[in-house]
Amino acid sequence: MVGFGRDICGRLDLAETREWLVTNGIGGYACGTVPGMLTRHYHGLLVAALTPPSGRTLMLVKLDETAIYLGRSLELATNRWADGTVSPSGYLNLERFYLEGSVPVWQFAIADARLSKRVWMERGQNTTYIRYTLDRASAPFHLSVKAFANARDHHGGSVVGNWQVWAVEGGIDIVAFGGAVPLHLRGGGTWTPQHRWYREFDLAMERYRGTGNWENHLHGATLDLTLEPGESVTAIASTHESFCVDGEAALQRRYAYEDRLRDRFVACCGKSPWREQLALAADQFIVDRAIAGGSAGKTVVAGYPWFGDWGRDTAISLPGLTVATGRPEIARPILRTFARYFDRGMMPNLFPDGSCEPAYNTVDAILWYFEALRAYFEVTGDEKLVAELFPALREVVDWHVRGTRYNIHLDEDGLLYAGEPDVQLTWMDAEVDDWVVTPRQGKAVEVNALWYNALRAMVEFARVSDKPTREYERLAKRAKQGFDRFWYAPEGYCYDVLDTPDGNDATLRPNQIFAVSLSHAVLTGERAKSVVDWVGQKLVTSYGLRSLSPDDIQYRRDYGGDRWQRDGAYHQGTVWAWLLGPFAEAHFRVYGNADRARSFLEPMREHLSAAGIGSISEIFDGDAPHTPRGCFAQAWSVAEVLRVMGKLG
Repeated sequence: MVGFGRDICGRLDLAETREWLVTNGIGGYACGTVPGMLTRHYHGLLVAALTPPSGRTLMLVKLDETAIYLGRSLELATNRWADGTVSPSGYLNLERFYLEGSVPVWQFAIADARLSKRVWMERGQNTTYIRYTLDRASAPFHLSVKAFANARDHHGGSVVGNWQVWAVEGGIDIVAFGGAVPLHLRGGGTWTPQHRWYREFDLAMERYRGTGNWENHLHGATLDLTLEPGESVTAIASTHESFCVDGEAALQRRYAYEDRLRDRFVACCGKSPWREQLALAADQFIVDRAIAGGSAGKTVVAGYPWFGDWGRDTAISLPGLTVATGRPEIARPILRTFARYFDRGMMPNLFPDGSCEPAYNTVDAILWYFEALRAYFEVTGDEKLVAELFPALREVVDWHVRGTRYNIHLDEDGLLYAGEPDVQLTWMDAEVDDWVVTPRQGKAVEVNALWYNALRAMVEFARVSDKPTREYERLAKRAKQGFDRFWYAPEGYCYDVLDTPDGNDATLRPNQIFAVSLSHAVLTGERAKSVVDWVGQKLVTSYGLRSLSPDDIQYRRDYGGDRWQRDGAYHQGTVWAWLLGPFAEAHFRVYGNADRARSFLEPMREHLSAAGIGSISEIFDGDAPHTPRGCFAQAWSVAEVLRVMGKLG
């Protein structure tokens, strides 16, 4: 179990930096801080995906509990207000926090009584359960619970309007405005309608990110309940007209589902408590998505709390989230879902919230797709799927050879060129208004390592599909020969980008590690070793690879501030957790020592108790102590650790 006691729970400065997450498999989620204090726009007990997996809307914000026991009243909730005041300070009564699988558990100690609280979501529904259990007591225990509501996009902006709150049988219904989706509050105890706005909840993380300082929420209802020792009562929040009101049955369904996930992982990879926890985290990113024609498909949420499903992130994450967790069959519908959206040889990078029109602004997403399919086929031998997808893959290669959007085309040297002014196509895609932070127009090193890898995979796919292989072998040979141009002999590592408008870019970045780590590595021998050594000596940290060498004048040591400051640092030194997997794999290929390679990934075990509890953050500051930043739970961060740990044993 991942958890901690009063040493963390009783220190607000430490507890508020640790965030929990539960999800529902359709894009909805609940998340918050250990003390229950709001610090982000995204914190809430029910963030509903109203048009799954998008349309994410904050519905139930929080429940603030007051306990009355043995004639004494104690606050269990914690709030900080815009003037800096912390009131109430319920975190002082929090004895322990831990994860029960992925279910967060709070244990409050009040005299000789202990109250436990659990939060989880129903799979496939925008329904959250909050269950209170009186573990021990010498007398009845009363709770008065304030329910705070909102009805706004999860990115922010409170809805203050003609709210309607009314009592119904078994609970309360709340509607923010005409046509809004109702919030249904149900469960044991007595619900009483309220209608009072609490203003200026402080949002420390949004202030840090330059995206807001405070927010208002509606106290829409109060729940009063009394617990006897050993008794449990469950409060339920849902956007559905019909849902299970049996809290015990719902909790057992959650436990049974997670038991199956763990069993699949152990059968595939053996017992490892911290990797089993990561396998549960991996499942949080896999969600349903309706595809063209209305049929059911699946996709991957790139990161919580704010990202949607991104093509690049999906393709990179897929082997780690599915194959490496013993669930390769989950990859199949995801591979098929994205294949339906191939267009002019490209894969969507983004399905915007509330829109069916995808954006194709990426050169590498489709190349990562080839590797995802290769990894899936390696484990499953699913020749039927390869044959089904082969015509689309063949068309992808053809489009790249003759040229497609954004000047993506095969050049005479056998390398892929991509880019136009003011367009970001690689994963280092930070752009603020008209400022392209890391322009990489030209022949990017990882794009061409991926191109070679994709062509070698196409040789295999062609054989499986009983199609000619000669053209793909020829193109792969040209790409390998052309890749020699990347070698920056004066230093002994790879150029980051060739043939930019300003010439060849020798900036020391981590992108070259893929030339060694990919399944079909384009670099081997002494050059591969030199790349691994350079990256290891300049870019490796405990939690990932720096995106730029600290020796570079453009290096940014930390990540924070407003959008200009954050995006200006995003790929200029900020540490990316997902890159640690490819580095460990490349290190193993060069040095052949699995224990040593595995040691680069092991700091992530301790990270499971920090930031996003039970998961892995998106990014970290470039300088020590490498504070976690960005999304507190990132798909490719989790996936790459799982994938490479599985390979290393």
